[in-house]
Amino acid sequence: MQYRKIGKETVSSVGLGCMGFSHAYGAPTQKEEAERTIRAAYDMGYTFFDTAECYTGVLANGAVSYNEELVGNALRDVRDKVFIATKFGVTHNADKTLSLDSSPERIRRSIEGSLKRLGVERIDLYYQHRIDPTVSPETVATVMADLIKEGKIKYWGISEADEEYLRRAYAVCPVAAVQNRFSMMARHHEKLFPVLEELGIAFVAFSPMANGFLTGRYDARARFDDKEDYRGVMSQFTAEGMKKSAELIELLNRLAAEKNATPAQISLAWMLCKKPYIIPIPGSRKLDRLKENAKAAEFILTAAEIIEIDNRLNTMDFLVFGGSPVKK
Repeated sequence: MQYRKIGKETVSSVGLGCMGFSHAYGAPTQKEEAERTIRAAYDMGYTFFDTAECYTGVLANGAVSYNEELVGNALRDVRDKVFIATKFGVTHNADKTLSLDSSPERIRRSIEGSLKRLGVERIDLYYQHRIDPTVSPETVATVMADLIKEGKIKYWGISEADEEYLRRAYAVCPVAAVQNRFSMMARHHEKLFPVLEELGIAFVAFSPMANGFLTGRYDARARFDDKEDYRGVMSQFTAEGMKKSAELIELLNRLAAEKNATPAQISLAWMLCKKPYIIPIPGSRKLDRLKENAKAAEFILTAAEIIEIDNRLNTMDFLVFGGSPVKK
């Protein structure tokens, strides 16, 4: 595993998005199995783990699976050797919409709950999970500055940030990381790169393989549980979406064969080689997939190859799920 920087901290160049153990990818993983897998990821070299207060699910026995508890329990004996990120401000509704609340009162309640569930005294990276249009960035940043002074968080970040919001927030309290959707199929946030470079902010890429689509392991026969698995409503997994993406999958398969890699590793290597401050956080619940993703940093794409890939991507038209709608 190679390493990158968030603030002054060194983290694995590929992190682990832990959401799927509890939320959005089918029935939650049983507690003991989830914790064993997360701990095994550390043994493979992962040191950066991503969770959120809203990543919850209901187990077969009716108990609630709290993702933060899984992460905290799994990493308790190596707490001083890992970097844990969690998030506040989002509630997932039964109809798969989001409710947003980044009010100071909500943040204060959320931080105490996350500290307790993670079993830590300080959170390494605390994200505003989505921008709340009813709360100014200055207000949120002021609370973050206070939490840093109080020793409850080390760094803070913003998920799905745009330039205006980021700059206004940063002016009050420096932002260490932005976590935005980014993959070969979702490149609209590349316009933020000059700002991130100017301010020294890390770019954490969620859904770096378009929710698993870029592994090349899905076809038109793929079926997902409509209740528990959000991929059932994602456009890239529809027949039309797969048809539009056929050229990209063909490109990934060719590059994978040339590099003796997998399509998933190429999709991760593409962003790792594009910028030294991009840190993808693919999520998987399978040990072999975790090993596969961890090795992506070993595959080098030259600047010329990156340009060639980007030029090809510019000619392609994808259907990509853009996230759950916000409940008004």
